Amino acid sequence: MNRTAASPRRAALFLTCSADTLYPSAGRACVAVLEAYGVGVEFPPTQTCCGQPWLNTGNPEEARRLARHFLEVFEAADAVVAPSASCVDTVRNRYPELFAAEPGLRSRFEALAGRTWEFCEFLHRVLGVCDLPPAAAAVPVTYHSTCRTLRGVGLDGVAETYLRQLYGDAFVSLPNSDTCCGFGGSFSVKLPEISGRLLRDKLDAVAATGATLVTALDLSCLTHLAGGAKRLGLNHLRFAHLAELIAEAVAGDRR
Repeated sequence: MNRTAASPRRAALFLTCSADTLYPSAGRACVAVLEAYGVGVEFPPTQTCCGQPWLNTGNPEEARRLARHFLEVFEAADAVVAPSASCVDTVRNRYPELFAAEPGLRSRFEALAGRTWEFCEFLHRVLGVCDLPPAAAAVPVTYHSTCRTLRGVGLDGVAETYLRQLYGDAFVSLPNSDTCCGFGGSFSVKLPEISGRLLRDKLDAVAATGATLVTALDLSCLTHLAGGAKRLGLNHLRFAHLAELIAEAVAGDRR
């Protein structure tokens, strides 16, 4: 397995709220893959929410408190890796803005932002991974490019390339993959009718691909999609973070 000579040998796993409470398997998958590529993984036990929900609901002071705590927990890490593009976007792009009036703190947040990575982004941009093993079973799979993956982290085409390596021709591009699924954090609560329509459109697009496996890089969006699929009786669909699919392939899991 390949990695660049300058790659960090250790990384701190930022698990995020969704992974901690709903998808612990995604966190375990991140650890398994990183270790397979020669990266030692630490898990700071005092980590908490990054504060994104408070930013989204107009409570910057609480977000600042959580940001300061994040800095205390992760500042010493060589790299911070998370299975969530939206949380990485918060750390990378929104934390420095919160401390614009405090240059000393802002510079520390900017330095940490430069060492904070979404999981697949870390594999691609830091480790230089470009030779994933094929999945044990080439089931039809499609990929939803979440809003924060594309517009926040700026990761375009990487997940799709990895999926082609894993599943070959069984990977099917999702029509309008970059269109919002309707979750959007508090958006889905404040505007449920619009959220529901976006969700239905996204699931219709999934159905059009014929895929039985749906993946993304944001667990919150996967939760939204999985819940909608269950309500519609689409019980043949499996929803999984891409880290889980990579971990299965690395381990030779014949799910």
